[in-house]
Amino acid sequence: MRKTLRNIIFAVSASSLVISCGGGGSSNAPAPITIAPPGGTSAATSPPVSGVCSLRARQDWVAARMDEWYLFPETLPVGLDPSGFSTVTDFLNALTAAARAQDRDNFFTFITSIQQENAFFSSGSNAGFGIRIAYDVPGGRAFIAEAFEGAPGLAAGIDRGTELLAIGTNANDLVTVSSLLASGGPGAVSSALGPSTAGVTRLFRIRNANGTNTVSVTRADFNIEAVSSRYGARIINDGGRRIGYFNLRTFIATANDQMRTAFADFRAQGITDFIIDFRYNGGGLVSTAELLSNLLGGDRSPGDVLSRTTFRPSRNSNDRTAFFQQQPQSVRPLKIAFIGTRSTASASELVMNSLNPFLGVNAALIGTDTSGKPVGQIGLDQAACDDRLRVIAFSTQNSANEGFYYSGMARLMRSSCTATDDVTRPLGDPQEDSIARAIDFIQGRSCTPITPAQFSAKPGVSDPSQRGGAREMLTPTAPTPAQREVPGLF
Repeated sequence: MRKTLRNIIFAVSASSLVISCGGGGSSNAPAPITIAPPGGTSAATSPPVSGVCSLRARQDWVAARMDEWYLFPETLPVGLDPSGFSTVTDFLNALTAAARAQDRDNFFTFITSIQQENAFFSSGSNAGFGIRIAYDVPGGRAFIAEAFEGAPGLAAGIDRGTELLAIGTNANDLVTVSSLLASGGPGAVSSALGPSTAGVTRLFRIRNANGTNTVSVTRADFNIEAVSSRYGARIINDGGRRIGYFNLRTFIATANDQMRTAFADFRAQGITDFIIDFRYNGGGLVSTAELLSNLLGGDRSPGDVLSRTTFRPSRNSNDRTAFFQQQPQSVRPLKIAFIGTRSTASASELVMNSLNPFLGVNAALIGTDTSGKPVGQIGLDQAACDDRLRVIAFSTQNSANEGFYYSGMARLMRSSCTATDDVTRPLGDPQEDSIARAIDFIQGRSCTPITPAQFSAKPGVSDPSQRGGAREMLTPTAPTPAQREVPGLF
């Protein structure tokens, strides 16, 4: 799934083990483990090798790796016959079904492409329209939650708040979004958008401030800016109180320098109150998550624990404790308001959890409960087949040993405020509901806390009052690496 933590490196025999939070062999023997850093360079991927990359050989390789590394080995079925499954993914989903039923592995273990994942984590590379889509099944509507700079959608005039009315390949086959949602749910909308391939063109009927019109948009290769050049970092002045607003879209390598630049400016201007907007952030590189925690940890000493990483007992030699490390750009927050939704996951939750024990009631979750992913993956590669197995292999806890937030972070946060994601206003706008409630928290004004009834309200719950909003991010059945980490991306 889209919620992964990455880039903690341990020595394992002659290989290095890359942990994420998101070789050759024969059909009779598991292939050697080749482990490559996401966002880095893996072994060159050659065309699939006959035998090694047969369906059964790939399934056997997956089963062997799961037996070696899976965090919940007691949940794996004994002697599951791969021959009953037509794809590697179907077999893997059957292996993880028991853990999924216990809400411990919500499709967090998956098989993906080495090449595609490396391209995304190094630079945000993907092929698409460059828009995030949020849908509302009861209302039969879909809206653009965000549009990315340098991508085809924004260039065609599609931006946050635009309503997507109909989709087609030409003017004669436009199908309304309401009919797609009524007949096939969000999957029908996703299918209508076509494959994630550069060159795929769709005609959209849209409604925005300029009225209703039809635009043609062609998917293209582009790199996601982790920090938007339009609203990613700014200072909000509320009655003379200056608040640093920082919106991080995803934890990828190119975010690091952007974060340092933003926090250097916050520090230079003496900002001590912050809004960290993670509302659509599905996770990413753990090294980037640790950097952001350090940038927000100017009051922390080198002996303060940032997080603890724990493997299953048979792999506990890989356990690790990370400590805070002040950076030249680190700030000293008095209050932090984290904006979150059910699309907020993994590395985002790690940052919140790492700072929570130190800030106490001065850190708040604004919006709704988060996704709930206190576990992370390692990446195991079979380069000949371009297969990377992302297997849940460890859990994380903070300095107070708080973790296991499978239903979301709200239970652990000492303060919270319910808010909606108001797509009618731009991100970074102090009048947008989530940002306005974050400002209320920082200013000491009252707000409505996230209630226990919302703690267990997972995406798909029909009652909007139990979710803090009626819309969910659209996700395809078989997401690309970029779509796993950037919810709603098309």
